[in-house]
Amino acid sequence: MSGTSLDGVDVALVDIRGEGWKKRVQTLAHGTRPYPRPVREALLAVSNAETHTAQIAHLHFLLSELYAKAVIDVCAGARLRLKSLELVGCHGQTIFHSGTPRRFLGYRVASTLQIGDGSVLAERLGVPVVSDFRPRDIAAGGQGAPLVPYVDYLLLRHARLGRVALNIGGIANVTAIPAGAGPEKVIAFDTGPGNMVIDSLVSHFTNGARCYDKDGQLAARGRVHESLLGLLLRHRFFRKQPPKSAGREEYGREFVAHLLETGLPAADLVATATALTAASIGLAIRKIVSNRMKVDEVVVSGGGAHNSTLLGMIQRELPEIRIRLASDFGIDIDAKEALAFAVLAHESWKGRPANLPAATGARGPVILGKISPGPPPPPSNRRRW
Repeated sequence: MSGTSLDGVDVALVDIRGEGWKKRVQTLAHGTRPYPRPVREALLAVSNAETHTAQIAHLHFLLSELYAKAVIDVCAGARLRLKSLELVGCHGQTIFHSGTPRRFLGYRVASTLQIGDGSVLAERLGVPVVSDFRPRDIAAGGQGAPLVPYVDYLLLRHARLGRVALNIGGIANVTAIPAGAGPEKVIAFDTGPGNMVIDSLVSHFTNGARCYDKDGQLAARGRVHESLLGLLLRHRFFRKQPPKSAGREEYGREFVAHLLETGLPAADLVATATALTAASIGLAIRKIVSNRMKVDEVVVSGGGAHNSTLLGMIQRELPEIRIRLASDFGIDIDAKEALAFAVLAHESWKGRPANLPAATGARGPVILGKISPGPPPPPSNRRRW
């Protein structure tokens, strides 16, 4: 998995046993391999931006090589033989996502683009690869996102407790699972920016020396500008009902440029951006989720789970709700989305749908992704008669 934060490649080595909602999922090993700085800058340059097709094509193939190396490195670090792999799921790097149809050349078109070629990855690793998960859901009338709710339901459903799985990556998203509910009752959507705006501001103010606010230390030194925060929260995205998804198109360079134009000190802008993430999460849970179910717990994963300043702000937004970490349930905070695409790949390989129409808005369940077969077996030396 490589997300909208563009910080690198997360690899999870996952053992899956059983079928349906009773399957057992265990993470055997996990690792992150940061993108080299030139690669990250090149990805930023082609993400929701005017660019050249050659840049996209080169990155499409280069990323597959980086993904393959990351898998090989994590297997070696865990002392697991590469040949023990049976299947790889690869989300790819999103460089554009518009799940809601827009006017284009006289038509209304929804679209998404994740780069990183599955065929190259299959060739390098010698196993089948499932990739490009989102387009099939869009083809079925969905937004192509969020897809992780299938796995949230698998791992976190509870007979008596209403839980919200909150993932804070570049974008923040929630999966709301009512107590004792079936998968058709799941509510899931993007709440707005997660780490994306914070990371961009930190990178700007440090000239690229740092790309995130470690433990929220810079935000903790700043002052939240309530008037600016209030203005930001008026954005129509926060008022929109689900299904809804967001990305760099809403919270990328143009959004950050507007914040920088305020001339506020670095710590204050980072504090206000952190408060925006917390407030938009709180708003989504109070105004959308709590109107449909009782929320007992919020279970946090993703890079934002390491930001104690952000977690403190979220708790203040939701004082009546218990905030827990995914690690309390045996789920690695940083591995959850990589684990999720391993599970989604497994379902696709078995020929089973793994989108939740209630979350994406699709007309119905669909089998996700495209399969790139592994290399053919070597020819037999036996003589045929």
